[in-house]
Amino acid sequence: MFLSWSVTVVAVALLVVQQCAGEGTSCVLWSSAGAVVQRGSDFVVYCTFLPRCRTQRSMYIDSHITSTHERLNDTTIFLRVENITEKRTYSCSSDCHPPLDACGLDILAGYPPDKPKNISCIYRILKNDTGSVNCSWDRGRDTHLDNSFVVRVGTSSGNQTGRLVWNVYRKGTESTSACFTLPRSVQLMSVQIQALNSLGSVESSIVSYNLSDIVMPSTPVIDQVECSSRNCTIKVEQPAWTPHLQVQYQDKRQRDWTTYPDSAGLTTSFEAKHISSLEPCSVYNFSARSRFSTGQWSEWSSVISRATKEEAPAQHLDVWLAAGPDFRTMRVYWDESNMSVCRGSIVQYAIRVNSNNLTVVTNVSADVKSRSLPFCSDCEVTVQAVNSQGSSPPATMTTRHTAAKPILDVQVTAGNHTVAISWRKAEAAPAYSVVEWYPEGHMLDELRWARLDGNENFVTVTDINPWECYEGAVYVFYNQSSVSRTSFKRIATLEAAPEVGPSAQDKVEGKKVTVSWTQLRRAQRRGCITKFTIYLQNSRGDLKLYSAKASQRSHPIKGLSPDSYSLWMSASTSKGEGPPGQKIKFYIEEDDHLSPVLMCVFVTVMVLFTLCLWKSSAVKHRFKEIFQCLMPDVVPDPANSKWAKECTKDKGKMNLHLPSHNSSFTDPEEETILVDVEELCRRMGDSSSPRSDRSAFPPKSCEGQETELSALLYPPLTTYIKSLSHDSDSSGHTQTSLDTNTTVDYISSHGQDNLDNSDQEDEEEFPGMQFFPSLSILMEPVGFGGKLTLDAVKIDCGDFFQNA
Repeated sequence: MFLSWSVTVVAVALLVVQQCAGEGTSCVLWSSAGAVVQRGSDFVVYCTFLPRCRTQRSMYIDSHITSTHERLNDTTIFLRVENITEKRTYSCSSDCHPPLDACGLDILAGYPPDKPKNISCIYRILKNDTGSVNCSWDRGRDTHLDNSFVVRVGTSSGNQTGRLVWNVYRKGTESTSACFTLPRSVQLMSVQIQALNSLGSVESSIVSYNLSDIVMPSTPVIDQVECSSRNCTIKVEQPAWTPHLQVQYQDKRQRDWTTYPDSAGLTTSFEAKHISSLEPCSVYNFSARSRFSTGQWSEWSSVISRATKEEAPAQHLDVWLAAGPDFRTMRVYWDESNMSVCRGSIVQYAIRVNSNNLTVVTNVSADVKSRSLPFCSDCEVTVQAVNSQGSSPPATMTTRHTAAKPILDVQVTAGNHTVAISWRKAEAAPAYSVVEWYPEGHMLDELRWARLDGNENFVTVTDINPWECYEGAVYVFYNQSSVSRTSFKRIATLEAAPEVGPSAQDKVEGKKVTVSWTQLRRAQRRGCITKFTIYLQNSRGDLKLYSAKASQRSHPIKGLSPDSYSLWMSASTSKGEGPPGQKIKFYIEEDDHLSPVLMCVFVTVMVLFTLCLWKSSAVKHRFKEIFQCLMPDVVPDPANSKWAKECTKDKGKMNLHLPSHNSSFTDPEEETILVDVEELCRRMGDSSSPRSDRSAFPPKSCEGQETELSALLYPPLTTYIKSLSHDSDSSGHTQTSLDTNTTVDYISSHGQDNLDNSDQEDEEEFPGMQFFPSLSILMEPVGFGGKLTLDAVKIDCGDFFQNA
């Protein structure tokens, strides 16, 4: 009851003060432990409202309404807070008429300060008459409150003592230190630290110092650095003179610092320090510090960088020479990692090729580390690095190699990200060994190598890309030209099945299809390809598989039957088969043409069949009837006959004698039948000629007389020919023409063929007239009684058919 009345009195007093001050809040809020409490403590928060604010009274914690508050009386509510661990904001609100603002309070939770400890003070000499003291200490745990510190300093100069106080305010978790000045006359100093915050205060123990023990010179400043190729001179500026100065340097390509001299002991202080044994064309960092005869070293000065001057490269390059797979080009590689000059100093590389007393020099830029050259089987390649001061010693490789005994037991083991290569040592001590490796198919582009001493037979390769297939070789050199080589292939640190299948192309030739494809991209192989699989499916769904080596790029499939086919491919590694590639379709068509062998057989059979039919006279007779128009006319020249040559002997007459019969002839048709024919050439101007048009037959001379060939007419004007058979009256019987105006035509012994042609020509010139009755060579031959030869017929007109 007393607590309720005391709280009410306090609340009423606060409200009266609030109203007097003109505040526009509806309530007053306060804590039983105050606004700052220790973490983990318990307390009560009260909220008293104005009398006119009696409805909807609420309490909030960090803007979140709470229902755990309790009612103390008609105007006050309260909330019990337990184990607070952080800052909280409490507020209250109610409906007032007119409306008023809510009231609130921030409660801070923290710890009282810890006792300061580990007090450390440094006495820095700024000038020759004054110094600055810097003291630092450990503040202990974080109080989560605003802390302040008081530094109490006692001094002693001979017989005089004094006391100085410095108030130092530090907030939160910031570092705690204090800095104050002391004259150089002070010899002793005592320090005590007091820590304060809202929950209490505490003092440290007193620490005493002899200033000569904690004195520290100011940090020196490096004023100038001058360097030659292997030495640097450093000039240092100091605010206060010190007897000791120390310099340290660092190669920028390295991490460690080197103190000059090597020991960290005291050194005599001079204005300049000389640093020797440096590398040419290298960048160095320099720093310095100083110390009095007693006390501590100063802090290191700020770093200044300088580069030593260049020298001509002192060591030769690491050179390797590789020939291309086609032996048309070769590539020379070089590395300067073992050189004693910095890489940036190289301005170019000089490549010299000596072949057959001919030297070719090529200069390449400094950023190039390989060069392609035409292949030569007997030459030397020399590479030198060139800078502003000269060239490196020549590094030479030769293509003249004598094959030595192969290396035995080359073992290649692939790990997760490395490859270990080892081999058995040779019986003869080698000069050196070289191991080369490169991604499969990219020898000249991405070749790497490592050179080893003669007694080394093991190397671990680290620059291996995962999911990449590698190959390479091990070379053992016994001298400049004698070398043994053993290759290794299909090495991968990580492998998986290929990501895609090859893209195939087909070429159909008859019943054969040739499948060709290209290698997968390097990123899609996922290791070393072991084989390719070709899938062939016909229209019925029958599937056949064909396997191809990893080095193949085409595969023929023969003996395919006519059908439509589907084809696709896949690639495999040691970890499995990849997905199929794109499916293609092609067709094997029927063969519409007979093969050449069958054609030859068919033609041969037809020729033999035709020859067999030709032996039949009936077939031959029918063939002549059908193809009579195609038979050529054979007209012998009478001027070349025997009787034509005797024409000039007997003028006007020609006697044809029938030779005596030879009884030895059994075939009468084969004997020569001689007929006496007498023909009188008509004279020119003979009016008995029925033709009035003489221009068709130009005049010809026969035995000096001018004659004219009259038209052949039948039956009034025809040639009378008497054929004598074997039963003729007499071989010497002579028949003369009954009509002297009748001309004699020549009848060829080739048969009726010429007669038909002459008859056709006469019909064209003399319509309605016919030389002979219509005869066909396919009918029975006309009966002349016997065969008529040129020697048995004498015709006076020699050019009878000249104009025909």
